[in-house]
Parts: sequence; structure tokens; C-alpha cells
Amino acid sequence: MTGPAPASPSITSTCPACQSVATGKYCSNCGAPLAGAQCVACQTALTRGAKFCHRCGTSATATTSEARLAPATERGLGSALPWAVAAIALVALIALVAAQRFGRPGAATAIASADAPAATQGGPASVDISQMSPEERAERLYDRVMSLNERGRSDSVQFFAPMAMQAYVMLGALNADQRYDLGRIAAVSGASEIAKAQADTILATQPQHLLGLMLAADVAAQSGDRAAQATYARRFAAAAPTERAKQLPEYRQHVAEIDARLARASSR
Repeated sequence: MTGPAPASPSITSTCPACQSVATGKYCSNCGAPLAGAQCVACQTALTRGAKFCHRCGTSATATTSEARLAPATERGLGSALPWAVAAIALVALIALVAAQRFGRPGAATAIASADAPAATQGGPASVDISQMSPEERAERLYDRVMSLNERGRSDSVQFFAPMAMQAYVMLGALNADQRYDLGRIAAVSGASEIAKAQADTILATQPQHLLGLMLAADVAAQSGDRAAQATYARRFAAAAPTERAKQLPEYRQHVAEIDARLARASSR
């Protein structure tokens, strides 16, 4: 007579959360889910060591009764995250209300403090942010980051730069001017790979584009590649007369930067 099948031995593993030796579906030391654990709310397989269900947001250690009692908090975590990100971006844009466009008369005095609320700066009347186009929002953030960088406010640059870069990414297909702006934000915030990608993309289709050459030279300088920096500087100086004759909108937009770079090149 055949007896009952022996029970499958428990698989011993190391808890990814606390590194304790653990068996079963949950760590007996910290409660983190192990292989085979399921969300009590939606029955989705949980990732080992996860704190929340990646599908519904319920706590990985919640009991069935807790999951039923808290549908609007733990389960709503995933859907609330985009709103939290949007709120942060909105606060950043409100902080720009008192600041005029970088490089315009009075911009330096309009920005009294990078971190102060717009209402305390004595700036112009409130702006209806909902009326701004995505391009205007991106440009506002670009101006903000560049102004902060010129004043040596590296901590504030690091705070605003991710928002500014995201604003450009959300525009979709970028033109050369927008890629330059994105690359400059990345460069001053230390994201050199992003800056290099923008320079390479501009120069891939427009090898003599002045903004692409300036950005490429800056990226080379940051990486310590003096030879590449010098090569891009020579290409920039050689291309400048022909390129400037094209009167491209982005050249007019960044005329001060182009003039300063040419003056630097001629003084060497």
C-alpha cells in the first residue's frame, strides 16, 4: 500500500531585504516577500523583497483585512505618484513667476533669490501657468537653471535641472535650439552623457551647426579631452561666418553666447 507523498522540503534562501536565512513565502525576520508570495489584494506575484505590490500598490506585508480597509491609500499609491510629480513641477513653475526671461533687461533684479517664493520677491503680477505652452514652460526652466548657474547656486541648479530636462523631454521631437538648451542644462548639472547625446544628435544632421559645436566643445572640456575641445573650437570658428549668414532663429536667440565664444577664439 502506497503511503502519502512526502511533503516538499522548504526552500531555504537569503532574504533580499535583511539578508537573514529564510524559508517559505515571507521572511520570518522582517516580513519581506520571498519567492512565491502574492499580493493579498490582487493576487499578483510579488517581487522578492518588494515593499509594495507593483500592480496595485498594496503593502507587501498587509493582511487581507488590512487590504480591504485601506483601498484609497496603499492601493492608490501607484496612481497618486504622477500627481505628486506634477505638483512638484507646478511648485517649480510658480517659483518662476517673479523671474523675467534670462538675458532681458531687469532679469537680474527680478530674481532676488533662487529659493524664495515668487510672492516675496516683489516681481510682476501672477502669471496664469495654465496658459503657458509646453515650450514656454521649458524655456522658463532653462532660463532659471542658467541664471542659477551663473550665480554659482549649484545646490539650486541640482534642484531645478531634473525638472527642466523633463520639460524638454516632454516636448517630443526637439529642434536644434531645444536640444542645445537641454544639453546646456545637462552640462551645468553634471549630466555629461545627456549633454553629449544632444551635441552628437545636432551634429549628426548639421555638422557645422554653431550650437552643436559649442555644446560639443563644452562636453569635451568637462571630460578633460583637450584635443577634442580644441578641434570643436576650430570647427566653430571656421563655420561661424557661413552659419551666421543663415540668420537661423536659434543663432539670434543665443547671439551673446556665440559672440563671446568667437571673441574667446580670436584672442588665442
